[in-house]
Amino acid sequence: MARLRLFCCLLLLGLVLLLPSAPAWAVAAADLPPQPPADHVLDTATVLSRSTRAEVERRLHALEQAHISASVVTLRRPDYGLTLDALGDDLLARWQQADNGQLLLLIDTQSNTASVRADSSVQRSLPADLLDSTASTTMAQPLRDGGLYRQALVAALDRLETVLSGGEDPGEPVEVVPAIPETNIPTAEETASSNAFTWIIVLLVVGTVVPMATWWVFSR
Repeated sequence: MARLRLFCCLLLLGLVLLLPSAPAWAVAAADLPPQPPADHVLDTATVLSRSTRAEVERRLHALEQAHISASVVTLRRPDYGLTLDALGDDLLARWQQADNGQLLLLIDTQSNTASVRADSSVQRSLPADLLDSTASTTMAQPLRDGGLYRQALVAALDRLETVLSGGEDPGEPVEVVPAIPETNIPTAEETASSNAFTWIIVLLVVGTVVPMATWWVFSR
């Protein structure tokens, strides 16, 4: 009886731990505030340090001088069937303001991907292709390099602020390809082009024929 009770408790505990965990991480627009939050940084994935939140908050607040209401949203993953871009567009519709344009920087911490979305008024200064490039290259590279969330956000804001201030787009980051260390081991091409195989055949033939010829001569 005690074993049956223990088994039931363990089974119930497993259901409690496993079943709610998957959907609890998924986020849809309805799970976020219906109005633009007072803070510009909505770190629902809790991956940003206090100093990073303060730094990014200050820079986003400064964008209000350009009549842009900007927000950062981090989440563990979008809801099932919902892309990060679609979630951003849903939030733009929900957080629309009459006096300021909307700019959103979103980070999916499970896949380490990013999205940058803006309404039509902001896209007059920050074109859609610039926003897409900022998400897919400027933010994506530090995210791929180990979830460097602060670096991804700072690099994105540096690029967008440069364009907003009338400067030329710094462009996509240069991806550094690690140098291949030198080695004495020949490559497949070098092995294929060498005549080592021919020498092996010659040595095998000599090693077989010479002993047989020697035996034949001295056995007569």
